[in-house]
Amino acid sequence: MKNVVSFLKALQKNNNKAWFDEHRADYDAAKNEFLSNIEILIKGLTKIDPSIGNPLPKETIFRINRDVRFSKNKNPYKNNMGTVFASGGKKSPKPCYYVHIQPGGGSFIAGGIWMPEKEVLEKVRQEIDYEGAALQALLKKASFKKYFDGLDEEATLVRIPKGYAEDHPMAALLKLKSFTVTHPLTDAQVLDAKFPDYVLKVFAQIKPFNDFLSVVFEK
Repeated sequence: MKNVVSFLKALQKNNNKAWFDEHRADYDAAKNEFLSNIEILIKGLTKIDPSIGNPLPKETIFRINRDVRFSKNKNPYKNNMGTVFASGGKKSPKPCYYVHIQPGGGSFIAGGIWMPEKEVLEKVRQEIDYEGAALQALLKKASFKKYFDGLDEEATLVRIPKGYAEDHPMAALLKLKSFTVTHPLTDAQVLDAKFPDYVLKVFAQIKPFNDFLSVVFEK
């Protein structure tokens, strides 16, 4: 991932169209390298979770151009590259596997459902109400805790959702508005020749969590 990291580091310092146009060849080299790594990830992930299907690498990535219409940040380009795998494609509401490359401490591997729509959110909470003990057991497994500290808490209600008792044993989980896990990456890990293998090891630990969430789409 040398080309990816090198290009993104330079872009962070030169986020403007003139510079980007001058370095289009560098961007193309970085993008192609990223796609090559994604191809390896797809081959490995289909063995871990066949439900993602067999997408083309280019179908899993996001445009590097930013939509600046409603943003105070007018930088025209993202300073990262990301790829997402989910049953039904990258716009699917179903649980996903995600890799985010952002040099300088912003890279990470993640999974789950980020900010689901109301109907899905209510179903996930219902599943936690019924089967929360199974989720807690999963989160306590040593193999899972090797990579994750628990569920992300970036979006959490102050009070427990309507319909659930304040002293509910799963109160902390029920207050979540997003159901994701995140594993941070160093630049050294991203640059390691065995980076795809490492990502797949983390994906394998995300799989049981995604399985738990996937149940709500079957009801």
